Amino acid sequence: MVHEEVAQRVKSLEQRLENMQGLTGQKSVAFKDLCMFPDVHLPPGFKSPKFEKYDGHGDPIAHLKRYCNQLRGARRNEELLMAYFGESLTGVASELFINQDTSHWYVWDDMAQAFVKQFQYNIDIAPDRISLSNLKKKPSESFSEYAIKWREQVARVKPPMDDHELITVFLQAQEPDYFQNMMSVVGKSFSEAIKMGEMVENGLKTGKIISQAVFKAATQAVRVESDNFSDINEKVEEIMMTSGSRRGPRRTSRRYEQTPQVFHDSPEHCYPPQNPRYSVAPHQYVVQPSKHPEGEHEHHKISTSFHKIFRCPITHIQARGIKGNKS
Repeated sequence: MVHEEVAQRVKSLEQRLENMQGLTGQKSVAFKDLCMFPDVHLPPGFKSPKFEKYDGHGDPIAHLKRYCNQLRGARRNEELLMAYFGESLTGVASELFINQDTSHWYVWDDMAQAFVKQFQYNIDIAPDRISLSNLKKKPSESFSEYAIKWREQVARVKPPMDDHELITVFLQAQEPDYFQNMMSVVGKSFSEAIKMGEMVENGLKTGKIISQAVFKAATQAVRVESDNFSDINEKVEEIMMTSGSRRGPRRTSRRYEQTPQVFHDSPEHCYPPQNPRYSVAPHQYVVQPSKHPEGEHEHHKISTSFHKIFRCPITHIQARGIKGNKS
């Protein structure tokens, strides 16, 4: 009875100590509490391999496969597999694994299923062929860097892509400047596609290849300038038409005007119409009054002849004067 009471008191004290440690935020540093698999014993001569680390990104099942391949000699010792699995993790994946409750892990499958469930989202968001065709090159990265990053994503696609499909999808992911200059890599290896892309990249930098974006911008600028010039011409014509309507109708050119005919009683002059085609104006003709009143019957004949020659009307007195001069 005494021993049972002492054992119960000791257990009660240990429980109180654990509760106190929990209240202060400290955890136990005892080996049995720190070691996730304290009952696992390493076989004689066992050497831990250098594991490939998993940081929580990528396919968790693929990591389990790599880990099992590295410890294929311990396939019958599941406790050993479970004990060393934490050595293959790093970063966030390692922290999540350490904080797991191992009391529910009785065999390897229990631990493996919990691990896959924890990082299942990486499988759900794995890239496919459509997402690869939309994976574009960033302005800050070189073509070779972009191609290597793109090729790494191809390894996650299910089902795997063959070489021909890989090149086809890779070309679909390129910008127009690269796409039109890399069509010759169809049917070739991915390494040759990278070399061709680097040549195109160098050509764009040196100006040997004209960028489609630059060409489009230049064409648009020329089109805008042409439209602006047309608008200016239309405005100038509109202003000229408006100004002309305010000034009134245009006058007829002087070269089409005729000088009015002026007649005087004494001495009487007749100015024939001035023809602008003549460089020298015709001479002035002076008509003197008639001294002989006879010959009135020739008035009509003389008047008509004078009118044909000089193309100006004459009076009765002028006709009589002409008759007198002839006599």
